Amino acid sequence: MPAPRTHPASFSFELFPPKTPEGMTKLAASIDLMQAVGPEYFSVTYGAGGSTRDSTFETLDLLLAKGVEAAPHLACIGSTRAEVKAILGRYQGQGIRRLAALRGDLPSGMGLGAAGDFRNANELVAFIRQETGDHFRIEVAAYPEVHPQAANADQDLANFQRKVEAGANGAITQYFYNPEAYFGFIDRCAALGIHIPILPGIMPITNFSQLARFSDACGAEIPRWVRKRLEALGDDIEAIRAFGHEVVLGLCSRLLEGGAPGLHFYSMNQAGPVLRLCQELGLAQGGSPLNQESLSLNQ
Repeated sequence: MPAPRTHPASFSFELFPPKTPEGMTKLAASIDLMQAVGPEYFSVTYGAGGSTRDSTFETLDLLLAKGVEAAPHLACIGSTRAEVKAILGRYQGQGIRRLAALRGDLPSGMGLGAAGDFRNANELVAFIRQETGDHFRIEVAAYPEVHPQAANADQDLANFQRKVEAGANGAITQYFYNPEAYFGFIDRCAALGIHIPILPGIMPITNFSQLARFSDACGAEIPRWVRKRLEALGDDIEAIRAFGHEVVLGLCSRLLEGGAPGLHFYSMNQAGPVLRLCQELGLAQGGSPLNQESLSLNQ
């Protein structure tokens, strides 16, 4: 288990690129509200190729125009070294100093033969270090409940260790709702001499069917008692959000009390749920309390 913190917890928010101009306008308003509470940075998810990659760049431009620190995801699967080098050059030119280096998923319609020059994220991390030295702070992914494609927990931890040895500065976990999974993962990392900051990824619970779909896809476990309570609430959206908030608030409190170095919130581009968590956890900065309109936005 991590040692108790001796400094304030850091926190950050993840965004995804909207698909429409209307979505980008809504995201701009959400960013303003989230930035007001003082996050360390915003990460932006990434799609390989075509319009998805362009929308990532557009979202980054929006953040940079607002003077916000941005940390783009960079997924390597399906990409060549030349393509990744060009993107790294673009980010350096924009003054970006932090990246999330990921393997990513093979784009639909592409076979294994089109997987590009990188097989795993550790190869991407090594390439970034080779091309840019220490310019970027590199975050990588961690899986307290084991990556769904890993053969077993030991193999998954070995994969994580390779990313750290390749030059990662920190890690962000897949979301989870069992704090003991996180603390157990930290203990296993420490036993291997891995001591980089590993921030828990936090997913608010606002929509049960969506959460169940995400969790089935990524291997995140929804505890049976949480699932059963959510099932019992049926279509009562307000009750689901109220119960989900209490579950996630308790999880965050337990993690911070146990020494987690901070929290990374998967905002789903919705300001309200993450702002309320930040306020009640005492993370929100800026002095003035958040108003009810801010806390309910996009819920």
